Amino acid sequence: MNAVNTLRKFFSALLMILGAGLAHAQSFPDHPIVLVVPNPPGGLVDTSARLLSEPLTRLTGQAVIVDNKPGASGNTAYQYVAKAKPDGYTLLISYSGYHVGNPALMDKLPWDPIKDFSPVALLTVSTNVIAVHPSVPVNNLKEFIAYAKANPGKLNYASQGNGSVSHIGTEIFKQITGVEMVHVPYKGSGPAVQDVLAGQVQVFITTPPSVMQHVQSGKLKALAVTGKTRHPGMPDVPTTAEAGLPNFQLESWVALYAPAKTPTSVIAKLSEDVKKSLVLPEVKERAEVAGVELRYLTPGQMDALLKKELPFWNKAIKSANITLD
Repeated sequence: MNAVNTLRKFFSALLMILGAGLAHAQSFPDHPIVLVVPNPPGGLVDTSARLLSEPLTRLTGQAVIVDNKPGASGNTAYQYVAKAKPDGYTLLISYSGYHVGNPALMDKLPWDPIKDFSPVALLTVSTNVIAVHPSVPVNNLKEFIAYAKANPGKLNYASQGNGSVSHIGTEIFKQITGVEMVHVPYKGSGPAVQDVLAGQVQVFITTPPSVMQHVQSGKLKALAVTGKTRHPGMPDVPTTAEAGLPNFQLESWVALYAPAKTPTSVIAKLSEDVKKSLVLPEVKERAEVAGVELRYLTPGQMDALLKKELPFWNKAIKSANITLD
């Protein structure tokens, strides 16, 4: 009899837990959601957040607010979300350069890329473009490499910050080509682009949303894109393979993450709403104008991608001897 009572109590408790989780999922969300962006306004990461915020507001019935928290090579935002209440109301717009790069760049990282976050969905993927100021006397990638080799240390290159994809990618580019350039880190794409436009730095390997309009207007020269195919917003710009550098490819991704221990029911709802958002015609149109490729992955697929990329970028960073200042 005691065993029967014990089983009854166990199943009653289990039903209460399941019921509470279901009720939470049905009531979620009942107040605004905040998307924490580790970068300043402008560029791939911020653009991805703003592409999502409007349709997600309509689908959830609650305001979805973009909150830019740049600083410390992304760690300010990551640490903030890692410590947030795991209820689905504080979410991270994660940038691959930080999520898979910082663990290899910092010995005492204040957050764990897997243990502190729960994946919700992949949002966008972007190739990168090798852009230079018009004052650099070159017309293609082959000429640029030759010029940089003939003028070691004369050219400055911008990055979105220490440990960003633009930093890591350019250092790998330097190793592959044997050129020497001086690194000038910025706090995001926006301020970096301004100095590239002004000619204070001459080179920027970055995502198309940061520089595409300036390439189209002739204020910057695009020498190559670092993906497998040409970018639709810059169809005349060759890929690195077409330009004679097939062993240099570089992609960036942006994904949505929640704090660890966020209820699976909430993760599932958010992921489904993201999936619905990314297929909306107006979102596709805005993404195309911004030069961003929309690409959805489920939480499980995102988890697999992260676990695949962490060792890859660790090896790339260590072999290039890249460290944070």
